[in-house]
Amino acid sequence: MARLTRLSLPGLPHHLMQIGNNRQPIFVDDEDRQAWCAHLREASLVARVDIHAYVLMSNHVHLLATPRDSADGLSTMMQSLGRRYVAAFNRRHGRSGTLWEGRFRAALVDPDDSLLPCMRYIDSHAQRSGLVADASDYAWSSCAHHLGRRRDPLIVDHARYWALGNTPFEREGAFRNFLDEGVSQREAQAISQATRRGWPIAGVEGQRRLATQLGREIVPRPRGRPRRVGDPAP
Repeated sequence: MARLTRLSLPGLPHHLMQIGNNRQPIFVDDEDRQAWCAHLREASLVARVDIHAYVLMSNHVHLLATPRDSADGLSTMMQSLGRRYVAAFNRRHGRSGTLWEGRFRAALVDPDDSLLPCMRYIDSHAQRSGLVADASDYAWSSCAHHLGRRRDPLIVDHARYWALGNTPFEREGAFRNFLDEGVSQREAQAISQATRRGWPIAGVEGQRRLATQLGREIVPRPRGRPRRVGDPAP
């Protein structure tokens, strides 16, 4: 099935992914990572986009973000971040040209049934990749923030995270338990595939809600003629 035209709605979370050109590293050291985070914070404030989760890997990044006012907020933020970071990266490392593999990928996330799984997918990414034994030990993700180990100035907690408990201790404990359940291979593949293809990250009911809000189909139809009654299943 084909990639959809990018779907974006203000007030709803989105999973964003940006990949290095030819899968080349986009960070050489922690100074690069610090610069990227600083540029993201500035760009998100200007574009009025709330960042709920993030992780920086060697050749790609993941974000969970909500544009507050405009569907264009995500593009505005990512374009500003790209211009500033790539220019600084190229100057610092004596290179030229693009750093990214095309445009960033984005998928709407249904907040009711898919926001917390998407947060877990992002926050556990370094652990699942074998970089750390515990997800919260990774310095370049939002996991430590969500578990109360540090306060991250990039993060604006989503209402679904706040609903995990009445106190910070309850919320952090509930998210730790949820994180410890792990991400199945099937769940990880579903999130990754949806983001790469621009499909919403949502269950059946979430897809219906999002389709109603958008007034259009949000999952592409299979190619070929519709199957007739009596046709063998694929």
